Amino acid sequence: MRTAFINLPVSDVKRSVEFFGRLGFEFNDEFSDEKTSCMIVEQNIFVMLLEEDRFKDFVNGDIADAKRVTEVITCLSAESKEEVDDTVARAIAAGGKPWKPALREGPMYGGSFQDLDGHVWELVYAAQA
Repeated sequence: MRTAFINLPVSDVKRSVEFFGRLGFEFNDEFSDEKTSCMIVEQNIFVMLLEEDRFKDFVNGDIADAKRVTEVITCLSAESKEEVDDTVARAIAAGGKPWKPALREGPMYGGSFQDLDGHVWELVYAAQA
């Protein structure tokens, strides 16, 4: 089984931890420090929130300004339409911004938001036939 580490630059790791904590995510302190936090998505899926100066240690070139351009869409599955709507609402209440209107395509339902640094997050529920 593979493990996925998604690395995202953030302006303030403490603010980002508070934001994602309000969405129900937990963090692994073993892989965190004052400039980095390891957010647990699932057993083998993690998002490394790295302050921009730390993120620069891992990349060549410039860091995309996610408030101006979309560099990636991180899409997570949801257990229900209600979970999609609730998570998007909590993200907006915590300081995030709406991104696109709710998506309804056949058995799929999705919602999206931008986090505090402009990164796009989607949640998708696919009804079982």
